[in-house]
Amino acid sequence: MGEEGKRLEESLAQAAREAGVRVLGPNGLGLINSFENALATFSQYAEGPTPAGPVGFVTQSGAFGTAICALARNRRLGFGIFVNTGNECDLDFTAMMSAVLDDDRITVGAGYLEGVSDGPGFTAVARKAMTLGKPLVVTKVGRSDAGARAAVSHTGSLAGQDAVFDGAARQFGAVRARNEEHMLDIVDMFSTTKLPAGPGIGIVTQSGGAGVLIADRAEELGLSVPQLSEPTQSALRDVMPPFGAPGNPVDITGQFLAEPTLLSESVRIMLEDPAVDIAIVWLQLMEGYADRLLEIFRDIKATVTKPFVVVWVAASDKALQGMRDLGICTMRGAEPAVDAVAALVSYAAMRKRFESAGAAPDAPAAPDLPSAAGPVPSLKAAALLETAGVPLVESSLATDMDSLRDAAEEFGYPLALKIESPDILHKTEAKGVALGLKDWAETTQAYDRLMRDARAHKPDARLDGAVVQRMAGGSVELVVGARRDPVFGPAVMVGIGGVFIEVMRDVVFRIAPVGEDEALDMLAELKGAAVLDGARGAAPVDKRAVARLVAAVSRFAAASGDRLVELDLNPVRAGPDGALAVDWLMVLE
Repeated sequence: MGEEGKRLEESLAQAAREAGVRVLGPNGLGLINSFENALATFSQYAEGPTPAGPVGFVTQSGAFGTAICALARNRRLGFGIFVNTGNECDLDFTAMMSAVLDDDRITVGAGYLEGVSDGPGFTAVARKAMTLGKPLVVTKVGRSDAGARAAVSHTGSLAGQDAVFDGAARQFGAVRARNEEHMLDIVDMFSTTKLPAGPGIGIVTQSGGAGVLIADRAEELGLSVPQLSEPTQSALRDVMPPFGAPGNPVDITGQFLAEPTLLSESVRIMLEDPAVDIAIVWLQLMEGYADRLLEIFRDIKATVTKPFVVVWVAASDKALQGMRDLGICTMRGAEPAVDAVAALVSYAAMRKRFESAGAAPDAPAAPDLPSAAGPVPSLKAAALLETAGVPLVESSLATDMDSLRDAAEEFGYPLALKIESPDILHKTEAKGVALGLKDWAETTQAYDRLMRDARAHKPDARLDGAVVQRMAGGSVELVVGARRDPVFGPAVMVGIGGVFIEVMRDVVFRIAPVGEDEALDMLAELKGAAVLDGARGAAPVDKRAVARLVAAVSRFAAASGDRLVELDLNPVRAGPDGALAVDWLMVLE
């Protein structure tokens, strides 16, 4: 504790380094290797049974990590290895998770994180997990980050450490869980269920209400609940009672207790439908029929090739142990099951991308950045970005009426004018933007007005003139940006843009550089992604053109390294004919 404690810890770490000794902790609960019955811990968890299983768990928190272990034991889910890293004066989360994944007996990695100090280390261990084919599931707390409030750009203000971490996890294949229960649901499913080929969910239930609940949650999470083909529905009608429902969800009612083959045949027929990739089977209670149901599920598992999971509400201990022995994932409720299936589907898609992806895009040579710190003048920033392949609207700087007339004659009308000042970074706040100017009279009046409003907004601001631009087309406003993250390094962002970006916060981050396919995935993750496909009669946006722009910005950010503090392109006007940035802010160290 305190400065004296910090000094002692640093002294300990230094002595260990000099002696070639590795240190786990201090301020931790040690580790457990259940395969070898090695209990190097004083955790309460070790006072009971520590069953071995295919999951390796690394946690930064000792007490909370112990609680997660206890929950897993109650679920009959074995943690083969448990590690608590504590203060991490030497060995940290990434080092220990990497070692755990090297164990052939571990097929799934699970982690609890309170913070990440080594961003490249985390991405490396996530990439290693993908290479080994071992899913990595992490719960990270600390979603808010007040440190971003001091940032000068939209990108900086939205790029809290958690937002960048979330993007890094998606980019490199780690599955993020909301909390400990969600994490265990996902880990349980990964340890028992093979990956589905797609997002199509088939639902078989003895309750119509439960079926609707599952379908609702699946669609909320972006999964597909497909209409079954007519041959599939016809086959279901042949085996179901007339009061059942052969759609999706398939409601077989309680009749399957009298006819056990009804359940097994319905699941088999549904899974044969080409639109169904994974099935969720829902039932409840049935304590007096546990043995019969276990036989039914053993039969189903032996005869189907696609994955399925079971929701058995209020199942008996005997039933749960029997399903565990059969290797069938059995969830306690409908929503937890759908949430875990969504993680399974997401991870399967990430694996496909990983297996088909080529080498990561290389960063180009470092750009010739100005030596001065602070905001870069608009036209100098434009030249740097255009050299990097970022498409920008044509611009010119007007410092007086003569240069204003020259620009107007070159570009033609309509025009846009924007105040140019190193002391006014957000132009709209200073009433420093005039759009759609139709002739010379409007243009001169707007120029004078911009100068007056800028002086009124900030009397001591240095005014360099006004940037003159062609008016750009495009039906959708986006924001694209980059920043230097203190943990992960250069990061790129895309989101739905405009003046209310901080209010909407519909943005996605990745670690730079990214390729066009990764940029397309970023666009698909936006909550407002549907507007890119055309809304209120608008034509669809050329998403490939937007992806090229995002990839170019990411390469520029990676090449700029630590010099680039923040870069903001807002708005980027996107439409069917391409994407064009019409305003930009670049800040250098």
